[in-house]
Amino acid sequence: MPADARARQRTGTGLGLFLALALVLGAVLLTAGPEGDGGQDACRARTVASWAAEPDLTGEFARYGDDASRADDWTGGDGTHSVRLPDGRVLWLFSDTYLGQVHRPPNPAGESYAWRDTTAPLVRNSAVVMKDGRLDSTLPAPLFADPAPGQWRWPVAARVEPRSPGSSEQVVRVVLWTRTTGAYPWIYGVPAATEVATLSLPGLRLEGVTSVLDQQGVQDPARRVLFGTTALTHDEDWTYVFGGDDARAAAQPVSKAYVARVPRGRLADPAAWRYWDGERWTIPSLMKPVLGDGGHKGVGSAFTVARDAGTYVLFTMAAGAEGLTAVTSYWACSPTGPWHGPGKTFSPPLPERRAGVAAYNPQVHPALGAVGRGGLVLSYDVNWLDAGGGTAAQANLSRNVSLYRPRFVTLRLGPE
Repeated sequence: MPADARARQRTGTGLGLFLALALVLGAVLLTAGPEGDGGQDACRARTVASWAAEPDLTGEFARYGDDASRADDWTGGDGTHSVRLPDGRVLWLFSDTYLGQVHRPPNPAGESYAWRDTTAPLVRNSAVVMKDGRLDSTLPAPLFADPAPGQWRWPVAARVEPRSPGSSEQVVRVVLWTRTTGAYPWIYGVPAATEVATLSLPGLRLEGVTSVLDQQGVQDPARRVLFGTTALTHDEDWTYVFGGDDARAAAQPVSKAYVARVPRGRLADPAAWRYWDGERWTIPSLMKPVLGDGGHKGVGSAFTVARDAGTYVLFTMAAGAEGLTAVTSYWACSPTGPWHGPGKTFSPPLPERRAGVAAYNPQVHPALGAVGRGGLVLSYDVNWLDAGGGTAAQANLSRNVSLYRPRFVTLRLGPE
């Protein structure tokens, strides 16, 4: 072969190797995407190393709920979520909520519990404003009106974001679950749709509600997915919104978790939502679960995700009988998984140790910051279970008002 031909061959081979290496490097970078971590934020296994009750936070909701100076205030609720506003206030969002008056003990049964009358108003959602660590006022309730007869809205995750990408004006976006009246086993309603509400700042005036994902076309209610049980921002570009199906209402051991991502400033734009299908972000009909095997790995109907350095940690009620009292966790290096676990469980305190009293809906509250060194504030709701959906639950929640209020613990994470 002539020397110039050999030179051209060597040059071509070198260029080919360079291009191949560049393509491999590009593929690695694209695969890492916005979830990649390294250096000090390297992902590592995390689980709950210790926990402690937070009586001051729990007591603040008891103080506010027991205050009888106004008759239109929050006295109890579940579905606890929070978001810190730009001016330092914290907006607390609740699903089913009792208003009205709370009476000092003893209750009509002679027990030493503060109580409410069984005719006290119950609304489907509410919002309470906290200033300087003290609950201050209840917004007119319900904040989010029923979309139609037999339907209602439960607020879940909320985020402050630009009104539109690049805008200097900020608003609060609140993700809503729309549910419809159903018969057993759907005593807490049939999943219908995910919506997003926009609240003005600083006035917290409701500007409108947008439907993001309508699931009423999915024939099996247990396969309908509602998003917003938790949401977190990885960086300035994306908000990750987690959701789940309602398999547990259909007597499955656990539900499955899903994740979508949305560009910052576009939570109220359904066209901007993309859903993970196991390989890429795509349309909702192709989404696949990121956690849940149909057996003992999975989530409750409401769960939460926090970020500890480079690790994502998911908290949920445990599977099986423990799911009424015990919280467990999973960890992953990306919102899309793979998720490892479940980890060891812990059982936070309940106001009454008797059959029927249950804990549910664990939620991390970044709005409160860390309590102590490396602490995460986690709330859990307490309720009286009534499988028949009858009046027994309402009667028990009224005889002891502490049963239907959030309670708080501080978690400290450590190696698995």
